[in-house]
Amino acid sequence: MPAERSDMPAERVDMGGYTLIENAPLAARNTLRVDARAQLLAEIRDAAKLPELLDFPAIRGGRLLVLGEGSNVLFTGDFTGTVLVMATRGVHVETLATSGVHVEPLATSGVPLESDGECARIAVAAGERWDDFVRWTLGQGYAGLENLILIPGTVGAAPIQNIGAYGCEVAEFVESVEAWDTRERRVVMLDHATCAFGYRDSLFKREPGRYIVTAVRFVLPRRRPLRTDYAGIDAELRRMGVDRPAPFHVAEAVVHLRTRKLPDPAVIGNAGSFFKNPLVEAALAERLAREHPGLVAWQQPDGRSKLSAAWLIETAGFKGLREGDAGISNRHALVLVNHGTASGPQLWALAQRVMAGVHAKFGVQLEPEPLIIGAR
Repeated sequence: MPAERSDMPAERVDMGGYTLIENAPLAARNTLRVDARAQLLAEIRDAAKLPELLDFPAIRGGRLLVLGEGSNVLFTGDFTGTVLVMATRGVHVETLATSGVHVEPLATSGVPLESDGECARIAVAAGERWDDFVRWTLGQGYAGLENLILIPGTVGAAPIQNIGAYGCEVAEFVESVEAWDTRERRVVMLDHATCAFGYRDSLFKREPGRYIVTAVRFVLPRRRPLRTDYAGIDAELRRMGVDRPAPFHVAEAVVHLRTRKLPDPAVIGNAGSFFKNPLVEAALAERLAREHPGLVAWQQPDGRSKLSAAWLIETAGFKGLREGDAGISNRHALVLVNHGTASGPQLWALAQRVMAGVHAKFGVQLEPEPLIIGAR
């Protein structure tokens, strides 16, 4: 987009079911607070209007970016195309008694979703806020998502990234994803296996631009084994004086941990964990452990090891680093922060410096979690 358009006012037109905004500012729509603009922004309130919207002359055949709350994206420039924001709302619950109903376990650990009692299939519109949905499930007495509380973003974005935290991934509870297939021009229902979930990965990332998620269906139990053996949850529960935790206790413990360790995007611009924990072959992990006795790593079922990117970054000396308004948080080495008016290119340059430094010291290549828009 030409630079001279950056100060032009946005023009907004309500089309019924969706709103079109020309030359839309994006600084308030990404949690890194990067100043960027979209040639056109479309806010969808009715998913049934998607075919009509995508056939709009100004959109058809052009570049398209689906944006949730902007908590997993870094703009390194303006977006010359259409930014699509799903603003749909709604939650529908279907309770399933286990008698006579067979629910396949979704967890890769093999732990069944339900052994006794009831579970529910819950369909959620893509535009619902993820944290609001997690808190709603806890209030309704469902278990499973407690470790994933306080993650920014929307429900529709959750399966794309296969969001995860404190030893859990959303894929464990996703039954299916409803989406608009831009290639076949129809609504499709993609089951759990078709979504091809991996670590911070999915079919949606491997075929970027093809699917627009409109709803996600979860299967959640009333009871399941709690995951408290990860990243200080057990210790936090003890500090809280809880010896027989329920899901809401685990959620409270995770909230305490996250708020102590991670900066609040409302206070300082950031996109949460900016770097993925790298997966490396066993031989490399063993060598690094010999050379660096403090190495933090988790062995994986396939024999590889997942290394702590935070440990690698901090050990390489980057925690708390600041270059202008671009920086690495002094609270958590995984978090790239915008102290004020850092541009997208400035933030990306610092991220690349960190990745290069970690590779030079450990021979490990870090990858960013967010989508980098405009980087060459």
